[in-house]
Amino acid sequence: MDCYNYIIENSEAWLQYAVRLNVRNENKKNLQELRTQVITDVKIKKYLHDITDFHSILVRNHKNPDLPIHKLIFLLDIGLDTDVPEIQAAVKEIMAHKDENGVYQSLTNVPKHFGGSGTDIFSWCLCDAPLLLYGLLKAGIDYEKHIKQGVDYLLNFYEPHGFPCTVSQELGKFRGPGRKADCCPYATLIMLRLLISISEYKDSDMVKESADALLSLWENSLERHPYMFYMGTDFRKLKAPTIWYDIVSVVDVLSQIDSVREDVRFKEMIQLIKNKQDENGFFTPESVYQKYKGWDFGQKKKPSSYLTYRCCLILERQVFKSDKKN
Repeated sequence: MDCYNYIIENSEAWLQYAVRLNVRNENKKNLQELRTQVITDVKIKKYLHDITDFHSILVRNHKNPDLPIHKLIFLLDIGLDTDVPEIQAAVKEIMAHKDENGVYQSLTNVPKHFGGSGTDIFSWCLCDAPLLLYGLLKAGIDYEKHIKQGVDYLLNFYEPHGFPCTVSQELGKFRGPGRKADCCPYATLIMLRLLISISEYKDSDMVKESADALLSLWENSLERHPYMFYMGTDFRKLKAPTIWYDIVSVVDVLSQIDSVREDVRFKEMIQLIKNKQDENGFFTPESVYQKYKGWDFGQKKKPSSYLTYRCCLILERQVFKSDKKN
């Protein structure tokens, strides 16, 4: 069964739109009627409303599905852009808070006993700043004028074993629960997501080494879990969307890096995902975020068209790369 054809014929308008735009490469001008259905969908309208007041939620837990940055990236991923007023408003709000190094900031509050000031303050850490830069990049904001400076500054923190837990000066001595010398797996993952979207870095040694850092954690998953990021049973459960640190999120990024395609560790991760595909080619969530109740990926009883879409994109990249090599 062609899963994409099934999705186009049977799924909600927003996912039909994503497949026709991102997989079938149809012209946006020919999808205007479908796009209208997307932006009037009840769940999409809620997301658009939520991102307008972009800094309405304190960034305290980066895996919180309610964070506007996660919702903005989801909307951009399915093919919406700054032509939508709410997305334009969100982009303007992000760009209104940038430090002298070109890094965009989030509103957060770190208690004094964790090394912060205990007050609401605009600042950044390496587990949110890359997402803001990535979101602006996906929104089509001029890279040279508004994004490059921040990216270049964050690259100063790169180490051969990955990106460490790093925060801006506003957050004082705060850092996550782990050894200072370790890489932060999540920061490394989202920095990779950002860098592979930028032509000058996509094939860089920095990307290759950061990818290897994540693959090394997979290889040594029983012994190594820096900053309490595990690659155990929960990590290996299929989950959507790709907002945190799990096998779909990690392999989604790694599958876009040519240098890892023949790596045995990467192939193991690919095979684990592939083994969970049913006889019709679909995937069923094995873990869910409770706040996604009402979405087809917010349940574990039946296949999810959206999770299937994400997993099929991953598997097709690997097939394409192998064919390209041959």
